[in-house]
Amino acid sequence: MEAASIGASATRTDGPTVVYRHALPVRIAHWINVVCLFILLMSGLQIFNAHPSLYLGSASDPSQRVLSMGAVREADGTPVGVTTIGNLRFRTTGVLGLSKGIGGELENRGFPSWITIPSYRDLATGRRWHFFFAWLFVLNGLAYFIYSIWSGHFRRDLVPTQTQVRHIGHDILDHLHLHFPKGEQAKHYNVLQKLAYLLVVFVLLPLTILAGLTMSPGLDAAFPFLLDIFGGRQSARTVHFICASGIVLFVFVHVVMVLVSGVWNNLRSMVTGRYRIEPAE
Repeated sequence: MEAASIGASATRTDGPTVVYRHALPVRIAHWINVVCLFILLMSGLQIFNAHPSLYLGSASDPSQRVLSMGAVREADGTPVGVTTIGNLRFRTTGVLGLSKGIGGELENRGFPSWITIPSYRDLATGRRWHFFFAWLFVLNGLAYFIYSIWSGHFRRDLVPTQTQVRHIGHDILDHLHLHFPKGEQAKHYNVLQKLAYLLVVFVLLPLTILAGLTMSPGLDAAFPFLLDIFGGRQSARTVHFICASGIVLFVFVHVVMVLVSGVWNNLRSMVTGRYRIEPAE
């Protein structure tokens, strides 16, 4: 995930200041993650479409279904897309359950073709893409984590201070009002950013990876305790889907914050490492 090496020397003290915010290893890891997450999402949805339902337990038991997407026909024969979450049922024609395929015809499929890799139905190819970029993502994450510990970046930039935790309510209000830090405060991540990164790094990502491994029959045979941890292969698939959705939500919020807080300044900092800080008022 994106991280920073904040607190470098600046060239000015009055007016805007440019600091060296992101070290080269951090920038490389960030852009590798961008590519990996993009392809993992789209190939993962291709895999999900092979059986667009989620269950609890070890088997695909309809009584234990927590989510499903598909097409049904109304009384007059008109097909409609339906998404069911627990006991709630939603019409999602054109997006989920029933959407246009490559040829423009409506197809019974979980997610639409424009958001899957490949766009046509091909489970084997989707799995190959997913597994390759999953391992690349894991190796990149390990390299970034080792660098963060070795360089002091993790302790210095990602662990919230006691002062930040005490003022978390103030930070929440600032974010709701789109008030972004300036001056000295802009050189450091705020407590909400730090907590979000820690949640992703130490909760969502490990659970996503572990649940993904649990879906492998070969690994289950070698490490049967994995099934006990999640309560069955279908539960692991559900946990994998939920955690991956949490990561997508994190990325969405991250992109929104990049857009509203200064697109060029944020992009430049992740390409060149240089970040412009406005003076405190």
